[in-house]
Amino acid sequence: MNPLTGYLLLAALLFSIGLAGVLTRRSAILMLVGMELMLNAANLNLIAFWRYGPNPARMTGVLFALFSIGVAAAEAAVGLGILVAVARRVRTTDVDQMNAMRG
Repeated sequence: MNPLTGYLLLAALLFSIGLAGVLTRRSAILMLVGMELMLNAANLNLIAFWRYGPNPARMTGVLFALFSIGVAAAEAAVGLGILVAVARRVRTTDVDQMNAMRG
């Protein structure tokens, strides 16, 4: 087994754990944590393909991963902001109780 396969298996495991967390949890905060795990798995794939690709001297994989980390940070900030606003109004973070939007 070459090192790229190990990284890809680790990324698949991280993505599966994150997906299971998003699909099975009722708390919106834990759903955001699951989404972050999936984004980290994608970043791991980007770095692994860059490192074991045909031209690792080019920094394209690292730049894509840094861009993805910046997008994930913005997503987390916006998601937590929306979650705090909704939780103040509904008084819970349970997504089953937040299914109706009222004006």
